[in-house]
Amino acid sequence: MILAIDTSAAVSAALVRDDAVLAERAEFAPRGHAELLSGFIEGLLADADATGADIEAIVVGTGPAPFTGLRVGLVTARTMGFAWNVPVYGVCSLDALAAAHGGDVTVVTDARRKEVYWATYRDGERLDGPQVCAATDVQPHGTVIGRGALLYPEAFPGAEGGDPDPAWLARVYRTQASAGITDFPLEPLYLRRPDVHGVPGA
Repeated sequence: MILAIDTSAAVSAALVRDDAVLAERAEFAPRGHAELLSGFIEGLLADADATGADIEAIVVGTGPAPFTGLRVGLVTARTMGFAWNVPVYGVCSLDALAAAHGGDVTVVTDARRKEVYWATYRDGERLDGPQVCAATDVQPHGTVIGRGALLYPEAFPGAEGGDPDPAWLARVYRTQASAGITDFPLEPLYLRRPDVHGVPGA
């Protein structure tokens, strides 16, 4: 049983066994990550009649995403992995959205500051990115998907919405692990410095 967590856009979590989703919760709350995630995980375990002892691994989205929300998911995953003594694996959040859609796609999420995070894919395999830039600087490949694209209809006409699905995050991990990939780093993909930082002497 895998607990999958993503806070790169929506606050979301799922319990997955093989290809079956046992329970899932998600809510788009840009400033509610810390308040919602712990309750979501408790609810998932109750829905599946499971405990932490049943969890064999945790998969967490590493973004790219703004600093605060992404940090909540990563810290929670690390903490629960330590408490339950299970491995924690990081997967690029955009990979999950691309895998769920399939085909040739450009995944676009909101980076704020009038910018977007984006990456291009073919059948779930990343071709370019992730990167951050102004929406007008992205050269889309295939269908454009993601909540961030809907914010800039002039740059992405006909775009489809969507947020990374934690169940697909778990599937991406299993697919990559089955292909022999062993490196699933937990470093967050901020792609730029956080909004608040200290600069000595500034």
